[in-house]
Amino acid sequence: MTEIVYKDIHEFKKEDLQDLFLSVEWSSGHFPEKLQIAMRNFETVISAWDGEKLVGMICAMDDGIMTAYVHYLLVMPEYQDKGIGKELVFRVKEIYEDYLRIVVVGYDEEVGFYESCGFEKAEDASPLFITDLWT
Repeated sequence: MTEIVYKDIHEFKKEDLQDLFLSVEWSSGHFPEKLQIAMRNFETVISAWDGEKLVGMICAMDDGIMTAYVHYLLVMPEYQDKGIGKELVFRVKEIYEDYLRIVVVGYDEEVGFYESCGFEKAEDASPLFITDLWT
């Protein structure tokens, strides 16, 4: 592994997105053309690269002043536990440091990671979805 380079870009090759999303078994990886459009539309997209290989990404949307929502955070399995995810979260926290709230929906097995990044689990809230995705 070479040094990881972080980029603030919105244009991606569909194959790079597909490889990244399917590496963590996210069904959205089966829709790479839609992911390309989504990346263009997110307010914030920070990607992690090992040379020419897309190995991680965080995407957020916001209301412009108060609340930001982290929608995607993913790192290829072979690059996990190397600090890439924490660095991506750190960069988003810097971008939104003046906002009153940063929200992320984490699955149960991810809660510890997000807590280590400074997030607090809500005791009185549960995420709700309407979705056609299976992961």
